[in-house]
Amino acid sequence: MTVRGVLSAIALAFTAYLAARGLLWTRPETVVHGWLLVASLALYLPVAWLWILWGRPSRATTTRVDVAPAGAGLPGWAAGLALVVAVVVPNATFFAVAEDGRTQPFATSSIGAIGALMTIVMARGRPVVAWIGIGVIALSASLWLGPLGALSQGLVGSIVWVGAAQLLSIALTRAARDAERLAELQQAASAWQASQSGRQRERRIHVQRALQVAGPVLGRTIETGGNLRAAEKEAARLAEQSLRDELRGPRLLDDAVRAGIDAARRRGAAVTLFDEGGLEGLQGAELAAVRAELADVLRDSASERLIIRTSPHPAVAVTVVGRSAGDGAGGDDDDVDLWHEIRRPR
Repeated sequence: MTVRGVLSAIALAFTAYLAARGLLWTRPETVVHGWLLVASLALYLPVAWLWILWGRPSRATTTRVDVAPAGAGLPGWAAGLALVVAVVVPNATFFAVAEDGRTQPFATSSIGAIGALMTIVMARGRPVVAWIGIGVIALSASLWLGPLGALSQGLVGSIVWVGAAQLLSIALTRAARDAERLAELQQAASAWQASQSGRQRERRIHVQRALQVAGPVLGRTIETGGNLRAAEKEAARLAEQSLRDELRGPRLLDDAVRAGIDAARRRGAAVTLFDEGGLEGLQGAELAAVRAELADVLRDSASERLIIRTSPHPAVAVTVVGRSAGDGAGGDDDDVDLWHEIRRPR
């Protein structure tokens, strides 16, 4: 059983006890209108149990951290019924008993009964209704018993119950808010940790690829003291450019694209990659399709300069521009001999 179920069972038993106590007429001769006493208690119990049981979640939705039912599910007329009971029950009880019997336990139990009801109302998240009910019972008991008599016959206890319930509700609300905030922080921390783990794996892959590409060249450079042959210098240049590609456009690259770029550079073309975030949202087969098309374009290209750039356009994933020397001299007079747009997969 959950904490909420235990508290509900205690509340049911306690309100039933208070109602039964009102029927234990220790001095029957002082009871003038017995039927009125019974009727007031018959009104009290259903309303009290309504506030206890209304809106209890099903077993499938109840968790073990539930402490008290939320008052949001109770309709407005339930609050009205609670206030009606606060007015009717004590006044009917004291009216039904002769003056010399109004201090008897069966008569003053109505003060405790209303106090218990208002405590439940407070626990269900209706503090205004609860304090209005306490004000009503304080006024009614004072009119019938006098202020001191009312205070000595259970009014103080009722006020303390409701006040304690309000303090407990405030504490539980703050605890629930803190727990929710802690859960959000834990979720954010888990997401950050997962992101860092992913980045660490990506960095390890880049380091391994860098060692695979540049390791032999660096070893040869150290071995010869930097006196590399022309072919070795060319291999070092290609390795440096490959490492730059891994940093600038890792999502554009797979084995086929790397082979196409390497082949273009070996025939003398200058290849530049720019990944500016145009591939967001592409995963798996979609990204593989873009890379396959890019590898085909590189394989068929004959340009002297190739610029591969991801596109911010919503319909275009990658733009490939090829330029070659024209009639004029200088890079500014190069002719565009290749323009290819790789569409985003739909």
